Amino acid sequence: MRKYKFLLVASKFYPEITLNLLNGAQKYLEKNGHKFDTTFTKGSLEIPTKISMKLNKHNYDAVVAIGCIIKGKTDHYEYIADAITKTLLELSIQNKLPVSNSVLTCKNIKQARERSSKKLNRAKEAVEAAIAVLQD
Repeated sequence: MRKYKFLLVASKFYPEITLNLLNGAQKYLEKNGHKFDTTFTKGSLEIPTKISMKLNKHNYDAVVAIGCIIKGKTDHYEYIADAITKTLLELSIQNKLPVSNSVLTCKNIKQARERSSKKLNRAKEAVEAAIAVLQD
């Protein structure tokens, strides 16, 4: 299996959740001999901008966006999630490399904890999805 270099971009918002996700991705990459760089943003909305900046300066085979957005009392959650999803897809197409979205969109903190747990780690799944695209 070919070894790849990943960029992991993680939000610091909801650190309990995002650090669980990040650890899952990092452990999977290490276990399988892939290299990676990790960088952080304050919130999830800044992730696509950080990815764009890093891709302009460095060569990566794939990117994983890691964050968490929890629904509040307003529609803000939906606008942020939609903007991130669309921008990550645009970055993937423009740069011709997989940009996997592991920005959780959850109804509550309990759901976020579950989806970031060791048992069900969405960031690990995002890494696997990116590798599948690269191997095709």
